Amino acid sequence: MNLIESIKEKAKAKNATIVLPEGTEERTVQAAGIISKEGIANVILLGKEEEVKNVAKTNNVDLSNVQIIFPENHAKFEEYANTLFELRKAKGMTLEDAKKLTKNSLYFGALMVKSGDASGMVAGAENTTGNVLRPALQIIKTEKGISSVSGAFIMIVPNSEYGEEGITIFADCAVNPVPTAEQMAENAFLSARTAKDLVGFEPKVAMLSFSSKGSAKHELVEKVANATQIAKERYPELIVDGELQADAALVPSVGTKKAPDSKVAGRANVLVFPDLQAGNIGYKLVERFAKGEAIGPILQGMAKPVNDLSRGCSVDDVVNTVAITALQS
Repeated sequence: MNLIESIKEKAKAKNATIVLPEGTEERTVQAAGIISKEGIANVILLGKEEEVKNVAKTNNVDLSNVQIIFPENHAKFEEYANTLFELRKAKGMTLEDAKKLTKNSLYFGALMVKSGDASGMVAGAENTTGNVLRPALQIIKTEKGISSVSGAFIMIVPNSEYGEEGITIFADCAVNPVPTAEQMAENAFLSARTAKDLVGFEPKVAMLSFSSKGSAKHELVEKVANATQIAKERYPELIVDGELQADAALVPSVGTKKAPDSKVAGRANVLVFPDLQAGNIGYKLVERFAKGEAIGPILQGMAKPVNDLSRGCSVDDVVNTVAITALQS
């Protein structure tokens, strides 16, 4: 059984309910039919029932076991609007503003998750990352003790000796352009948890830089070294080391030479990049040059699971992301 099939099987046992706000988007509707048929999760599609069913009919999709909700007609609309108002009134939001936003499916979906009426939310097939994250951060917020979310990819490279039999976690590749040392430390902790919970291996976290253990002097190197120290102090159970160059992190012979006393060097299966540029470029290079499979981005650090899709996503991408979101719940 490959990794994504394993994730789907584990998700089925969760019996989670995932809300898909883009309920009239073609790939989303097709995915909803597959998810329902395979029993990966219970699905809620947001949108006008007639419009959703028309998309389903056009694509020959069975939605008989999928719940369809039009936000404005839902019995909890006023309750959700009041919840949003209470959450945001200190920021100047009026009740009228809250009601207007609650009609927006992304806000409505986030309110369903906040209220416990859905286990998680997946969107982004037709919305930008900013539009998906804004209501999630305003309503669901980050989990206790975490200051910012990050985006991880499960990278699967066929016939590779690196990582965990070719599987490695890359983060942050999707959210935070210039993380602080504290945020990098949080990212290390969250990415290790993703490795353990979703992939099932014991994480060994490398904090990446263009320097290994002081081989170069620069403020960017100092930030990574500080982040490593913070991670070690804040999360003593974490196997983490840095700063390490990518080859020192992954290649045993190089790791032994550049960081001989490290428990991570040459054995890393979780790579924490120093900024979003490096992370995003890194995962895309591996995806193209090494023909790697990139599963994600998986949003880490939310109080309840929310995941963002690429607007170029496939139906399978939606199905897989829902399975991951269900498992995160």
